[in-house]
Amino acid sequence: MYDFEARHIIEALRSGIPSRAVGQYFSEARPKIMKEISDRLDMASEQGKSCGMVISGKYGEGKTHLLNTVFTLAHSSNMVVSYLSLSKETPMDKLYLVYQKLMQNTYLPKRQQPGFMQELEKISANSPVASEMLLYAARQLETDKLYYLFRSYLNTEDSDEKFLLQADLEGDFIANAPLKKIYRRIFGQPAKYNVNFSKTKHCMDYFSFMSHLFLQMGYHGWVILIDETELMGRLGKKARLNAYRNMARFLFPEKGLESAFSLFALSASYAEDVIEGKHEYENLEAIYPGEPEPAKTVLNLLVRAPQLLPLTRDEINEVLYKIQDFHGRAYGWTPDLSIDSLTEATQSGGYLLRTKIRAAIEFLDQLYQYNKAGKTIVNELGQETFTEDVPFLDELTQELE
Repeated sequence: MYDFEARHIIEALRSGIPSRAVGQYFSEARPKIMKEISDRLDMASEQGKSCGMVISGKYGEGKTHLLNTVFTLAHSSNMVVSYLSLSKETPMDKLYLVYQKLMQNTYLPKRQQPGFMQELEKISANSPVASEMLLYAARQLETDKLYYLFRSYLNTEDSDEKFLLQADLEGDFIANAPLKKIYRRIFGQPAKYNVNFSKTKHCMDYFSFMSHLFLQMGYHGWVILIDETELMGRLGKKARLNAYRNMARFLFPEKGLESAFSLFALSASYAEDVIEGKHEYENLEAIYPGEPEPAKTVLNLLVRAPQLLPLTRDEINEVLYKIQDFHGRAYGWTPDLSIDSLTEATQSGGYLLRTKIRAAIEFLDQLYQYNKAGKTIVNELGQETFTEDVPFLDELTQELE
């Protein structure tokens, strides 16, 4: 009989598309870096200390797979997980776009689908959680917009208002004027902001609010996983420097984020191609003279980021052994070959872990279908490029905001 879970694993590995299910079963490799990540997760969940980390690696060497492994590890520790791949539409220099995308990809423990509003809807206006969150929003954030918004959300009975306020919490920010109008309608008094809210300036309030909310909901913390971090290299000069400053808010959270662990995955070539190639330290001195921090510290961290080294022979053999086991269970057969034979068959797949895995699956496919296998050939594709977008468009957009 076929094992459909095993087939899902094999098909995910065959496609090269990262999968959380794969991360659940292939988590023993790279024990040193996983131990460091595990210690930081414990620091966040057990000690309440927020921290961050950057890992680097070549294309196909398992960065995204490692993030998925951390995803599973965090859920086993009862931590909320948000996952994001940076892109042109979600650049690191614009936190309000990052927040919106993260909220769309936030997974509560033991949930297969993203979303947290179903839990938020269970909070009543007079509950201890509601009282704590309102007190926090009124006193601990840079602005008090979220106090007025959350209080309105808890007390409105109008479905349209509820939808607008919920969308705001998910990153589709409502303008100040309609929020004040809603608050006045519900409570018969004006909403007077201590600081006029701007999504480009005060978005970290939302990250802080959510980290506190997840703790009040009974979870042990919040893990933020950001992949494709090297795409910052395609931003304009000033946007890149702002992106580094934004990274610092997660890597070195002095205040705001509670029990949070942030992990960024970066291409191994970023330091040479972008930091050195585009003279980032000189750019920092030119654009922010006398104020290099925190961007300079982030640049230093990116240069020194621990790299995912190619797996050892023993680690590769362990991965191949599992692939052989899953392939047999997936298709209801017993592969009759040694690990050494399977290892030899993957040599044509090149040095990348991803292509070795695909070569092994192709070899097993041939044995399963024809009882023999020829030479497997899997192309190695995917080199990062850091072509800079037109700088003046990026800077003009910032000025307009």
